[in-house]
Amino acid sequence: MSSSPAADVSSNPVPGAHAASDREIALPEVKMHIYRPNEPVVARVVKSEICTSKKAAGFTRHVEFDVSGTNLSGQVLPGQSIGVLAPGTDAKGRPHAVRLYSVASPTGGEDGTGTIISTTVKRTIDEHWESHKLFLGVCSNYLCDLNVGDEVKLSGPNGKKFLVPSDAAAHDYLFFATGTGIAPFRGMVLDLLKNKVNSRVTLVMGSPYATDLMYDELFRKLASEHANFRYLTAISRERQSDGSGPMYVQDRVTASRDELVPMLSNERTLIYVCGIAGMELGIFQKMAGVLPKGVLEQYLKVDPAAMSDVASWNRKMLHRELKTTKRVFLEVYS
Repeated sequence: MSSSPAADVSSNPVPGAHAASDREIALPEVKMHIYRPNEPVVARVVKSEICTSKKAAGFTRHVEFDVSGTNLSGQVLPGQSIGVLAPGTDAKGRPHAVRLYSVASPTGGEDGTGTIISTTVKRTIDEHWESHKLFLGVCSNYLCDLNVGDEVKLSGPNGKKFLVPSDAAAHDYLFFATGTGIAPFRGMVLDLLKNKVNSRVTLVMGSPYATDLMYDELFRKLASEHANFRYLTAISRERQSDGSGPMYVQDRVTASRDELVPMLSNERTLIYVCGIAGMELGIFQKMAGVLPKGVLEQYLKVDPAAMSDVASWNRKMLHRELKTTKRVFLEVYS
């Protein structure tokens, strides 16, 4: 966990906050499906490097593509995704289906001109329990095997709802990530800090082991250089760097309540969650345990009956008994 000072930004609740949860938040207009899977564009790999500790249990790479001379150049924003088409055919002899990967680059791309875009890829390596045979994810391993100079077919961009608002400076941001769900936040954090908006930005990153943290060195560096950026980690299978016990990403809500509750009590704050499905429910349960009802309702409208037994919440209740407001942005995957 980083120890950079918190931003000197007011965290007191603002009068009229009750209506803030229903207020429309304008997002930038983006182009989608410039290239479709049946008519992809050819890009070229310009960088591929491990973005975790080399001692990590898994293998995760940061991969960059040169899209100069294509209509993707300057048109891809963090929060969107690109499609990757792996060569070859599946078990039924059909071309492999397109796989979507979140963009990890900022609005200006890795080069500042929008011609180099990136993504974060973890190799999928597993075993079929029934046959004991090795299972290798087709597209993830294809991407991770690519070398600088190799060509790759891309489609997209996709997505228009998981974006930083058009008026970025009007909000503060609380980002929760697990695994490769860190990808969009890398681009968003770089954008927010580069543009020097007067916003408080807090990133909570969860992983099984400290060696699995992605872009850890980058985020620690940014936290040391920018007083308005906080980087908090939650390690689930070992003790934290401060000596406290193992914690999942949602546990950071309670462990850092002195910092996060005042931030969540400010009507400027937006919550973004990206990563494995189920993490959002855990975050909401922890929020229900530390936030006053009036503050919780700025992010989550809870059926009164459900509020009486928070521990029993399940994902089937989302969007029914548990309804997120416009101040919550979710991007989770199985």
